[in-house]
Amino acid sequence: MTNNQPHHDLSGPPTAPPLILGPSIGTSLAVWEPQLPALTRTHRILRWDLPGHGGSPAALLPSDGSATIGDLAALVLRLADEQGWERFAYAGVSIGGAVGLHLAAHHPERLTSLAVVCSSARFGDPAAWRERAALVRAEGTEAMVASRPGTWFSHDFAHTPVGAALIEDLRATDRAGYAACCDALAAYDITADLERIAVPTLVVAGRDDPATPPAHARRIADAVPGASLLEVAGAAHLAGVERPEPVTAALLAHLTDSTAQPHDDATTRPQNDTPHEDAPHTHTPHNTTPHTDTTPHTDPSRHAAGMAVRRDVLGNAHVDRAVARTTPFTARFQDFITRYAWGEIWTGDGLDRRTRSCITLTALIAHGHDAELAMHIRAALTNGLTREEIGEVLLQSAIYCGVPAANSAFATAQRVFDEIDAEHVTTRATTTTAPTTTTKVDTASRSDTEK
Repeated sequence: MTNNQPHHDLSGPPTAPPLILGPSIGTSLAVWEPQLPALTRTHRILRWDLPGHGGSPAALLPSDGSATIGDLAALVLRLADEQGWERFAYAGVSIGGAVGLHLAAHHPERLTSLAVVCSSARFGDPAAWRERAALVRAEGTEAMVASRPGTWFSHDFAHTPVGAALIEDLRATDRAGYAACCDALAAYDITADLERIAVPTLVVAGRDDPATPPAHARRIADAVPGASLLEVAGAAHLAGVERPEPVTAALLAHLTDSTAQPHDDATTRPQNDTPHEDAPHTHTPHNTTPHTDTTPHTDPSRHAAGMAVRRDVLGNAHVDRAVARTTPFTARFQDFITRYAWGEIWTGDGLDRRTRSCITLTALIAHGHDAELAMHIRAALTNGLTREEIGEVLLQSAIYCGVPAANSAFATAQRVFDEIDAEHVTTRATTTTAPTTTTKVDTASRSDTEK
């Protein structure tokens, strides 16, 4: 790195298509760590630090209040030029997303695709950013630390190693560099230019993001021709950190579609309707014609989307155990289940997950698969069914699947409920002596080849 370039990191195959990842204010290139293993399988990744952040010198931006998003975009182009990349895909978080929108509007010939994560066309009142810049110049970034839990991510997540490391990145950020980025955000408003963005664009919003609420993302998706929008449940401003799997799955699908399909005419570019964790909430902007994509999705996008839903429904602990138990003999079956059952069926938006759970329970009862039934009773609770509603499904099955099958199902369900109650008792006892973080119910299965 030279003094006139941001600190950056390169990873992934040198001959793969290039993808530049931009960070959020107050963070470093580490904010993209959750996505890196998946993205480096298919792309040459360049992550960069904002001026004064991570390893970048603060002097890359003017300190007199005149810094702009265009200045940051120029730094990105300088990095791309150094790599010899005439065109590249770009994804950015918050201010990093604003840089991407600027590039797409003012340098469209350089981008192959764009992903904007928890960002905005205008980040609120410019005066508020000027005030923040003045505060940080006077008191340093420590003045921002207390307000980041609840803004970047939930208060519980702030106590995880990942959350704590991001807070430390903020503490280590140079006050002049942070303040200059605030100046750039104060001067930024790209609203009028959104309609002329022609590159394939994905917009991601955290549904619980107080900094750039979903309404900001919808305005971008409505204005950019053919843009797709994903709202991620249970995520605040750093959605890709707090809920990495749905964000990663959407990015993989978007990058795959953007590479595989021509996009010379933005008005005819199809919507990205790849199934993913929040598929029922995918938004079709009002200025585009709904598109039914009949092109088969690639295996990587199917697998990523399937794994996101699989973890969301069955729980991370359960899926991690299944993956750990995978052998060369069972590997193809596990891949098949993830791609087909979870990546094709469970990701569909024709039925909600409560209904899918009802159907799954009935089918398992009919065939006497008690071990799988126990797993999916837990999954049904995760998907929003109550114990009483599960009881109604089991009772209905007695008529159409047979009383002996329903009798066995009721015994299995009661055992699962008892196990869950015991787990909750243990959890309550633990909380009297140690802090806890919120986790999903562990949907453990007695089947080595869980579905």
